Amino acid sequence: MHFRDRAAAGQELAQALSEFAGRRDVVLMALPRGGVPVAAEVARALALRLDVIPVRKLGVPGHEECAMGAIAQGDLYFLDQQVVSEQELTETQVDHVMAQEQAELQRRCRLYRSQRSIPDLSRHTVVVIDDGLATGTTMRVAVAALEQAHSHEIVVAVPVGETETCREIETIVGRLICPHQLSPFYSVGSWYDDFSQVTDAEVVKMLHR
Repeated sequence: MHFRDRAAAGQELAQALSEFAGRRDVVLMALPRGGVPVAAEVARALALRLDVIPVRKLGVPGHEECAMGAIAQGDLYFLDQQVVSEQELTETQVDHVMAQEQAELQRRCRLYRSQRSIPDLSRHTVVVIDDGLATGTTMRVAVAALEQAHSHEIVVAVPVGETETCREIETIVGRLICPHQLSPFYSVGSWYDDFSQVTDAEVVKMLHR
């Protein structure tokens, strides 16, 4: 199973989310940058409102692809103490990574959301979309941020995900929709023929369609 690209994955995911088509009480919240092209296709196919929730992974110094946590808009963060302990990271190292990623998060908030806070979502069903679920670290923080915004219901929707991670995420949200739950998983990018990096300009363009 491979997707041609994120747009193709979004088109397939839209079919799995067809029950939400045209509903004014539903908001799509994409995790930038990779989740935006997926969510944009869902928004187009189902006539739904598209927004973003900036989240940044906290990578282990020297092994940045390994997540030790994540941060989100609203000063929310999740730190995996087991990873911090296993990697023998000092408090100074963790603080340095958090400061770097906080600066990038603020830049993206200015660019994508014009510094707008997450709106009150107490009367909305929020569908959180990313291009896949590997460890689920960034998704956990995104969910926490949306809970802080008093979301009426949170649904996580991804085209592909690691089986156990999908089970774990499903326990913290109302529903999880993932057409392809796989193990072994390797990485999100391994399930895409084209997994090229999404640019800021592309994100902004998709948000203003």
